[in-house]
Amino acid sequence: MIRVLIADDHPVVRQGLRTFLDLQDDITVVGEAVDGAQAVELVGELTPDVLLLDLKMPVLDGLGALERLAGSATRVVVLTSVSDRSDVGPAMRAGAAGFLYKDVDPSALVQAVRAVHNGQVLLAPEAAEAMLSAPAPVAAVPGPAPLTEREREVLALIAAGRSNREIARSLAVAEKTVKTHVSNVLMKLGVQDRTQAALYAVRHGLA
Repeated sequence: MIRVLIADDHPVVRQGLRTFLDLQDDITVVGEAVDGAQAVELVGELTPDVLLLDLKMPVLDGLGALERLAGSATRVVVLTSVSDRSDVGPAMRAGAAGFLYKDVDPSALVQAVRAVHNGQVLLAPEAAEAMLSAPAPVAAVPGPAPLTEREREVLALIAAGRSNREIARSLAVAEKTVKTHVSNVLMKLGVQDRTQAALYAVRHGLA
């Protein structure tokens, strides 16, 4: 069962999300937060698997909540009505595992919750375009530590949105081995997370 926490300052939005998500056999809503500060508090208390987080909230906004949740095992999906594409990069760099807009199809939202819970990174098409059109970080320039052939394979699968378990199955290796390869890829590329690694792969024709 995937345990979900909803953080949004609009009660109608929270109720709508709860009603739909609770209809799923494998998802249950464990709580609701009305602002970013309460979201951080409830993540600590309830340890949900996935947090659906609005960006524009009182007391503490979504980005502030993401920063305070750094290192948490809870996977965060930003779910916002804000169309400003400049929010995408900061949210993903702050640790979000997904970025979606509130006009997303309900069935697509459910699939996103499942995908993020399985370790994937998921972006709405507009959010992905915003990330790809942003200037490449200096650290993403190829350095003196080239990737091995197996690390290139792992990077390509990361860019395809595969989880560690799926990569292990595809390459016929142990999941622990995949985790080691992923860590090596991130270190060699000088990036902080799988999203930045995936963007590197796309920019440099490795996806």
